Amino acid sequence: MTADTHRAPLDATALRTTITAAASGWRRLDVIETTGSTNADLVARAAAGEDIGGAVLLAEHQTAGRGRGGRVWSGVPRGSIAMSVGVSTAGVDERNWALLPLLTGVAVVEALAEVGVAGSLKWPNDVLVDGAKIAGILAEVASPQRAVVVGIGLNVTVGADEIDQPGATSVLAAGGTVDRDRLVLNVLRHLGTRIEEWRGGDGSVLSDYRRRSSTIGARVRALLPGDREIVGTATGVDDRGQLCIESADGTVTVAAGDIVHLRPAPGAAEQ
Repeated sequence: MTADTHRAPLDATALRTTITAAASGWRRLDVIETTGSTNADLVARAAAGEDIGGAVLLAEHQTAGRGRGGRVWSGVPRGSIAMSVGVSTAGVDERNWALLPLLTGVAVVEALAEVGVAGSLKWPNDVLVDGAKIAGILAEVASPQRAVVVGIGLNVTVGADEIDQPGATSVLAAGGTVDRDRLVLNVLRHLGTRIEEWRGGDGSVLSDYRRRSSTIGARVRALLPGDREIVGTATGVDDRGQLCIESADGTVTVAAGDIVHLRPAPGAAEQ
C-alpha cells in the first residue's frame, strides 16, 4: 500500500502515552500500517497464548475488514479508524457478553458528540448519522481465553466520492472535527468507562443504549439465520441486549440477525 500523503498518520507514541497515563484499563496500544483485519490479528494473538485483555490494535489501512455475516470491506488508507480491543471477560456472566457491542456503540456515539456529530444506534451494531452508517462494530470470542475482541470501523476523513457503500457517511461529511487521534482517545476513554460499568453489573448502559436507539419504535424487518424473517415494530431491547419485536404473531425476541428499518422511529431518519 502507498501511504496517503494528504492524510496525517496516527501518532502512535502520543496515543500510547496518553492511554497508559490515564489508567483507563488499556495497557498496550499498537498502530500498524496495513493488515487484513485487526479483529483477526487480535484473535490470532489470543490463540497463540497472549493475554489480550486491555490490548488496543489500530491499522492505518484495513484490506479485509469483517462485518456481520462474513461481509468483507476495505477502508480508505488513513481515512478511517480501524481499531480492535481485547476485553477480558473473567468474572463476567457469559450471558452478559452480548452487551459488549451495545456498550461499544454507546461509547462511539459519546465520542462522536465530542467532535460535533450526533449519532444514533441501529441494533445490534451500527452507528448512524441522519440514517446513514458512520460506524460498525463486530465482537468475536477469542478462545481459548476468556476474552472478547471488539472491532470498530469508523469513517472519519472519507469524502463522499470515496465511500463505496450505499447509505454510508463520515465525520467529514457530517461536518464534525476530523482529528483521528482525538477520536481514538475519545472512544477509548468512553469505552473504558463503559466496560468498567459492565464488569460491575451497572445497568445504566442499557438505559443509555435505549435512549440513543433509532431502532426502538421503528417498523423493522429482521432477517434471521435459516432464511427466516420477522416484520413488526421494535418495542425495546431487553436486559440481555436482545431486540423485542411486536409482530402479527405476538412479541418475538431476537438475539441475532440483520435489521432493516422500514419506518423510522419519531425523530430518526429512515434508512
